[in-house]
Amino acid sequence: MKPTLVIPVIVATIAALCVAALGATVTDLGPWYQGLAKPAWNPPDQAFPMGWTLIYALITMAGVTAWRAARTSAEAEWVIALFALNGFLNISWSILFFRLQRPDWAFYEVTVLWLSILAMILFCGRFSRAAALLLVPYLAWVSFAAALNRAVVELNAPFC
Repeated sequence: MKPTLVIPVIVATIAALCVAALGATVTDLGPWYQGLAKPAWNPPDQAFPMGWTLIYALITMAGVTAWRAARTSAEAEWVIALFALNGFLNISWSILFFRLQRPDWAFYEVTVLWLSILAMILFCGRFSRAAALLLVPYLAWVSFAAALNRAVVELNAPFC
């Protein structure tokens, strides 16, 4: 395989692993989280690492697919920028929810995260249907997470 084809895969994989590792590092399922009231439809804690592993694999494949399909260097740069912004927002949600213990703030932030995923789907879909489709499960996952986040806020507010 040509280095020009392998390098994007390696870079995207490392970037996804870094985002996943940072997100996992700031996620604290200790006493504060365990003490939160959660809706009956809250999945078991073990479901989240499995779900996120699949989602990060799909995000990585989408990023590489979109980057390769970009018709111009400007489009390729936008792909990188959108995915980088999304990674930042993904980590920011974990910091707000778990470290700062502010599910209310995290709910507002997850709206921006959701919009960033939609932006990636719409932008990448202009030149790569495959990349856009690979991101749809991520949008669904974050939609579910946002609903769960909202339920936690409703069951536990106010947060100070």
